[in-house]
Amino acid sequence: MIGYAMCGSFCTLERSIDELELLCLSGYEVMPIMSEICYATDTRFGKAKDRIRQAEELCGNAVIHTVFDAEPIGPKALLDALIISPCTGNTLAKLAQGVTDSSVTMAAKAHLRNHRPLVIALATNDALSANLKNIGKLLEKKNVYFVPFAQNDPVKKPDSMIADFSLIGDTLAEAMEGRQIQPILK
Repeated sequence: MIGYAMCGSFCTLERSIDELELLCLSGYEVMPIMSEICYATDTRFGKAKDRIRQAEELCGNAVIHTVFDAEPIGPKALLDALIISPCTGNTLAKLAQGVTDSSVTMAAKAHLRNHRPLVIALATNDALSANLKNIGKLLEKKNVYFVPFAQNDPVKKPDSMIADFSLIGDTLAEAMEGRQIQPILK
């Protein structure tokens, strides 16, 4: 079973859900997880209820969206791998510092205790500023793998980076073999 967690980078959720669909169509059994913000917030990019319905229909499983419901992922060793896509700068910083205060950070903490792959598809406006040290810290951490990422608008948003969501499946395959897909920076 693969966990697929989504955070509130709302402008990237459609691309993330497209990749979720590809994973499901490839035969993976997937457990959908959403941060509380992603689960409850309507934006100009879509309604929360539509995202929830879409994820549940694709996966055939209810969305985990509370710390309480995410906690058993670890003790029950429910996942072979966990993907966080999109992973916001906020969630990235919490993962780097060991903060567990959301469904997604709890899922990651619980999952990592089993020494299994955590795949991060980054989407943050502060990757090359406030979050650069957190990227470095997580690159050093065992069982953490990054989907290759690049600056998405170097002129207007020079600190912003986003994962190449089309490489989630390839990154997962490499991570399952204990390898970081290369190159990380595109």
